[in-house]
Formats: sequence, structure tokens, C-alpha cells
Amino acid sequence: MYKILTKKNIAPETFYMEIEAPKVAKSAKPGHFIMVKADEQAERIPLTVCDVDTKKGSVTIIFKAVGASTELLAGFDEGDSYLDFAGPLGNETELLSEDLEDLKTKKIMFIAGGIGAAPVHPQIKWLYENGIKPDVILGARSKDNLILLSEIEKMADNFYTVTDDGSYGRKALVTEVLEDLIVKEKKHYDLVITIGPLLMMKFVCLVTKKHDVKTIVSLNTLMVCGMGMCGACRATINNETKFTCVDGPEFDGHQVDFDEILNRQSIYKDEEKEKLYQFAHSEQEFKNRRK
Repeated sequence: MYKILTKKNIAPETFYMEIEAPKVAKSAKPGHFIMVKADEQAERIPLTVCDVDTKKGSVTIIFKAVGASTELLAGFDEGDSYLDFAGPLGNETELLSEDLEDLKTKKIMFIAGGIGAAPVHPQIKWLYENGIKPDVILGARSKDNLILLSEIEKMADNFYTVTDDGSYGRKALVTEVLEDLIVKEKKHYDLVITIGPLLMMKFVCLVTKKHDVKTIVSLNTLMVCGMGMCGACRATINNETKFTCVDGPEFDGHQVDFDEILNRQSIYKDEEKEKLYQFAHSEQEFKNRRK
């Protein structure tokens, strides 16, 4: 059992949890993910690692309760325990395999949308701890949906925020800010790392491809089983089929067939809505399972 040390509601339907998992904390690196199973009857859910504390033996996760399974996770409180918390899984970010002195000569930009701020956080933190401060663009629908603002801002060289409704920062898309930085302000970037909604990453890649900037995307939202067995996270990368959980989750964004992924993601929307409806009407059953 894996005890929940801290639980915070940090944005609408968005939860920060620190989980006691010493072995995972010892091995987890930026880019890794874990599989969480709430109880015996729950399904396994892949969630990216947001932070680790090796002294406390804890791992921090941030997730949005958007479906039945994440609603179930969100129903647990401090002091409760999840049944399984397996990991780390996947591949660490390619930044960790780069020559550190070479990295220090490069200008890096991170672009995160919504909950994507959680998986970019450990990468930015690792760079910062090694003397590198990247530029960062954080975007969300509104001010209330921006997460990890102060944590990331203090580690960034230049920090930009955008919201769809203009309630915080600039009212714009993250791609508009990126385009302005490159074209109007003549900023040069050697690498862009973007994590967030698929559509956002697609359009970030269209901008960076036009300006010949290497771009890494994370397809972590596609994962289901976490072991490459179910095939749900398959993606066409440079005309080859790859599985996000075992081959990724990071890929060259200019080689990803986003249109194929976006089309496939829309197939099960009706089933997802039905499952969420069933969960919403079985709250007492959930409570009985935790007794």
C-alpha cells in the first residue's frame, strides 16, 4: 500500500498528491511515469512523475479528474493508501543523455499547456539544478487553470504566461507567443520541448518546423496499460509504429502523425461519458469499497 502524504486541490478538478513510495522515488528520473491502481477493483492509470523527494521517499503526481478512473483517485484523502504505485516506467528525457557542457551552450524553450506543466516541471528542475535556466511558456484556459506558476517561474530565464480568456498574462495561444519571440524579437532556440494537449503540440510543431527548431513532444496522454501490450498508445513516428509507453513517451515532434492520433482519440468519447455517468451514480459503492 502506498500512503498519500499530501493532497491539494490546486486548480479546478486538478489534484496534487505526494505519495510515499521510497523505491520509486530513488529511481525516478524526469520523463518517467508510474502506474497507479486505487484498489482491487480499479483499473491501472499511467501518470507522469512531477517531482521526487528522495529524503522523504515520496513521489509527487498531479492529475486532472476528467473520467471515472481519475475521479476515483481524487476521492482518496491524506492518510489513505493506493493499492499499487508501480514504476518508474518509460524512458527518461533525452536531456539526461546529453553532454552537460554542450547543453549549457544551447537555448532551450519549454511550452506547457494546462496539466502539461506537471511533466515539464522535473525537466526544468533538473536543468536548473545543473546551472541552466530555460525559457518557459505556460498556457491554460484561464488563470484558475494555471498550475506550478511560482515553482517554474523561479527556475526560468524568461517566463511567459498566456490564457485563452486573458484572465492572466497575455490573451493568446502559446504558438502566438512562440512565433513573436522568434520573428519579432529575433530569439534563437536550439530546442523546444512541449507537453500538453495533442492539438496544442501539433501546432507548436508546425511553428517550430517552419523555423527549423528541433522539437520534442511527450505523448504520455495516450498511455493505457503502460507495458506495450494493449496497443492503445501506438503512434506513427517517421512512418513507423511506436508505442508511447515503451518507446517514449518523448518523440521528435516533427515526425509524429498527429492527425492519425487525434482521429483515433475521438473514437471512445461516448463510452467515456457513459463510464463517468455510471461512476457519478455509484458513489456509495465506492465508499463501501474503501471500508
